[in-house]
Amino acid sequence: MKHISFSGRMVIVGFGSIGQGVLPLILRHIGIEPAAITIVTAEERGHQEADEYGIRFIRDPLTLANYKSILEPLLSQGDFLLNVSVDVSSLALIEFCRERGALYLDTCTEPWAGGYTDTSLTPSRRSNYALREAALKLRNGPGAPTAVITHGANPGLVSHLVKQALLNIARDTGVTTTKPTKRAEWGELMARLAVKVIHIAERDTQVSPQPKRVDEFVNTWSIEGFVGEGCQPSELGWGSHEKTLPADGQRHDFGAGAAIYMTRPGASVHVRSWTPLEGPFHGFLITHSESISIANYYTLGEGDQPRFRPTVHYAYHPCDAAVLSLHELAGKNWQLQSNIRLMLEEITEGIDELGVLLMGHQRGAYWFGSRLSIEEARQLAPHNNATSLQVTSAVLAGIVWVLENPNRGVVEPDQMDFERILEICRPYLGKLVGVYSEWTPLHDRGLLFEEDLDATDPWQFKNFLVA
Repeated sequence: MKHISFSGRMVIVGFGSIGQGVLPLILRHIGIEPAAITIVTAEERGHQEADEYGIRFIRDPLTLANYKSILEPLLSQGDFLLNVSVDVSSLALIEFCRERGALYLDTCTEPWAGGYTDTSLTPSRRSNYALREAALKLRNGPGAPTAVITHGANPGLVSHLVKQALLNIARDTGVTTTKPTKRAEWGELMARLAVKVIHIAERDTQVSPQPKRVDEFVNTWSIEGFVGEGCQPSELGWGSHEKTLPADGQRHDFGAGAAIYMTRPGASVHVRSWTPLEGPFHGFLITHSESISIANYYTLGEGDQPRFRPTVHYAYHPCDAAVLSLHELAGKNWQLQSNIRLMLEEITEGIDELGVLLMGHQRGAYWFGSRLSIEEARQLAPHNNATSLQVTSAVLAGIVWVLENPNRGVVEPDQMDFERILEICRPYLGKLVGVYSEWTPLHDRGLLFEEDLDATDPWQFKNFLVA
């Protein structure tokens, strides 16, 4: 079905795995002529896919020096810029779209090339926390063209899963509530349910018969994007129930104060988590904007010691080839391998189990999310694997929402209509399931060696952190 028609022009900046995967969904579900779409990208890959749909393809990397001259002929009042690139400043593109009166959506708040690892900046200033604060400063009142920031699967889709999960838990635990309509009401519901911790808990089991080679980074989605965020400081939303910072934990000296960071790359920090099919696992605590925005959105009270705030972070176990790739990357002091390989057509089996794990409430732990297999993904949409389709369906939903709400200024996923987003995404998410569990991070601990655990409160971050 066509969710909406769009008579303007659309520019897609970047055409890697997400750009190539979302294009057929845009053409399928939005009434737009292929001639109205232009792709601007730094690489030649994807040219054949663009030709397949009759889309104009411009290979010209955007830089601080040239982005305005390249984009000005392509965008004007009422047009749409979809940013799915790496190494292109999201802030610059948002400001440019505002000047032109164009709509905007991205999946990540990106800096210009090198910004993630610019050691002239303190770790705090090269964090997602800092990038988010800068983006939120661009907010102005109703009437400004809508610019949705960080709306892929995560960040993005997971913020909507959290809201549905809260309503599910309330229903299943006998907590009477109406559907909240305001931020404070959502915070009060989470506090009433006693949710202390939220993991974005993901396990990718997709495999290829082609093994990872030495000096090669393999992944099921953007290698450049994954390595960039993996090299940023590890970050997490910091809950009001937490007693002490981790040994290398630091607070930011600016902004909302909803998150902390650790003076280590996220790809070097491991945490304990759980998904229904995988069970317990060790995930990477990779920085993501949703770790900060969700924690901030549900905060009740002000400052570093609010009345209520959940601890929120990503707990990611990528495909096994990517785990080996990260191990090699760390051994090379975070210098990217000479060769990269995106797993797409070569994948033979596996699923991406992506959801939100809400913990501390009356029934312990509740995981709610998408189980999507590679077989299902290939049946549902071309140019996608299980991981990318969870992202591209959320990008599609975000575009539709922007077109339906064109004058909202800068917007985060947590401020959007979660039911509308899930309605659009649902056909592409495989099985959308909710599962309760008695698992805690203390389960089966201390069997081999004694550990310094806080058994009085299993939801302390120290119990999740893997030394």
